[in-house]
Amino acid sequence: MLLTVDKMKHTDSRNFFLIAGPCAIENEETAFEIAERVLELSNRYKIPYIFKGSFKKANRSRIDSFTGIGDERALEIIRRIGDKYDLPTTTDIHEVANAELAAKYVDVLQIPAFLVRQTDLVAAAAKTGKTVTLKKGQFLSPEAMQFAVQKVKDSGNNKVGIIERGNSFGYTDLIVDFRGIPVMQNYAPTILDITHSLQQPNQSSGITGGKPELIETIAKAGVAVGVDGLFIETHPEPSVAKSDGANMLKLDLLEPLLEKLVRIREAISA
Repeated sequence: MLLTVDKMKHTDSRNFFLIAGPCAIENEETAFEIAERVLELSNRYKIPYIFKGSFKKANRSRIDSFTGIGDERALEIIRRIGDKYDLPTTTDIHEVANAELAAKYVDVLQIPAFLVRQTDLVAAAAKTGKTVTLKKGQFLSPEAMQFAVQKVKDSGNNKVGIIERGNSFGYTDLIVDFRGIPVMQNYAPTILDITHSLQQPNQSSGITGGKPELIETIAKAGVAVGVDGLFIETHPEPSVAKSDGANMLKLDLLEPLLEKLVRIREAISA
């Protein structure tokens, strides 16, 4: 299943779709570099592509953590990327007021995992008429996501998807239960958030860790079980990224990964 999103290309390719970009919009140059490279690869491998970038990072471990370059400045960069490359775009929102603001700039509104039970936020996103993606809370079962999906539909919007990003496993790790993907596909198109599934939250330093060396493992497993879409955060130099660098994929590693994943998709679709 594909998300219902305008401007998405290669929708007849039978490939998984891809949501990819930096964790946060740090500056215009980096955002455009990432978008242009991922677009090039998505065209080469016939992968439907949505550019992702957070205009604001509201969920931070420490008060001195990077939160953004300014809401409208970051949103304007995302809009310019969508306009220049004729791409659908997405960003996450954290407050009811963000829904109307962000909807002026992007095609898809993402509800973060910690906020997916917030009825007012989910309803506000749905009422903009934009496509809504719901990140499954680290504390929720796959079956529980049917109610979050229903909130979007009851608000008059059938354009909705679910993003799996792992469940809490102890205090400082996450684990993906792949049995949940076909369950959630009964409710909406389901996307596997590979890079956030490899986070190691709640570190004593106050900086989230990660296991990027397992990105290929999680991605291959997701495609093999038939997930509809993949979510990958990527950066030219993750070590200097201002947010989530510990679990992001280095941009120059994206092509060999996508090549393998497309081959797996072809094999299971044969």
